[in-house]
Amino acid sequence: MVFERRARSGVSPAWLAMLAGCALAFSGVPSAVRAQAPDLTAIPAVPRDYKPAKTAWGEPDLRGTWPIDHLNFTPLQRTAEQGNRYWLTDEEFAARQQTLATRGQAYDKEIQGETLGQGHWVEPGTANRRTSFLIDPPNGRLPELTEEGKRRQATKHSSYIAGQTYDWVTDFDTWDRCITRGLPASMFPFNYNNGIRLFQAPGLVAVQMEMVHEVRLIPTDGSGLAEGVGFWIGQSRGHWENGNTLVVETDHFNALGAPVNVGTWGSPPGNNTPQSTEAKLTERFIMTGPDTIVYEATYSDPVVFTAPWTVRLDWRRNDAYNLFEYACHEGNVQIRGYITSSRAARGLLNRE
Repeated sequence: MVFERRARSGVSPAWLAMLAGCALAFSGVPSAVRAQAPDLTAIPAVPRDYKPAKTAWGEPDLRGTWPIDHLNFTPLQRTAEQGNRYWLTDEEFAARQQTLATRGQAYDKEIQGETLGQGHWVEPGTANRRTSFLIDPPNGRLPELTEEGKRRQATKHSSYIAGQTYDWVTDFDTWDRCITRGLPASMFPFNYNNGIRLFQAPGLVAVQMEMVHEVRLIPTDGSGLAEGVGFWIGQSRGHWENGNTLVVETDHFNALGAPVNVGTWGSPPGNNTPQSTEAKLTERFIMTGPDTIVYEATYSDPVVFTAPWTVRLDWRRNDAYNLFEYACHEGNVQIRGYITSSRAARGLLNRE
């Protein structure tokens, strides 16, 4: 987003470069990162037999810091040429490693050149063999929009739309305005600010997200909904399954947010995918080991999409990760600046 300032200025260049060139295993499939899978279309089953520790009140203990920065540069959608392949080929994996290694060196180059640019902003992830986060539809691509979805898309505005002019706050999207990235977009990685923390109390789970500093409050005690009220990131209710899985169901969206965001690699351009009040999100936080969670989310919105879609992300615990201040557009002057500049460019200021 054009208005954000990267808060994470203390990342070690050596650490970034090391991460960029490494190939680390994903939950349940360690060999698949080191060698090409025999069947590139095979989606591995999620391990379900891990029994996590319990909280003092008897619920599975998912508390901790689970940043998804290692997943940055893994695309939301795969290319059409990759078809139904869940895994990269050896050649594709080597190319991803090289891309991340090159980006990991940008920080050092800017330090040496006494410059400040994308090398300080973009935090490369760790090379892995996944073609995309999307696992359904089988082609790893978002379903087509409905006719109504296309109509609504044409009415949305964003700083990411080429040739956009700015005359009022409605010419910006919700992320431009530092309100929200939306759901499930907020659960997907971006170039920076990828921290996620899980907190628990009896009958309640809180998901703190570093980007925009949003906190999702998820009752697990059967609490009801505030009927007739829509929220930027909906209303969520949770329950426990299998002794290791938090299931969260979210609806009551206000239809002003967005389900996908250009901040995640492989997302549609324009940051103008609409959302309706009929949108529903079902998430599963499956603890597969003391330091691993498989996050799966199925999103449906029959007004906008012709079919539901499902993503899978593999989380890793990192309790040493610090969530820094999210300074969006400090002083709240950027929106005004864009509007006045755009008006001036169109010769409108002298007419008021």
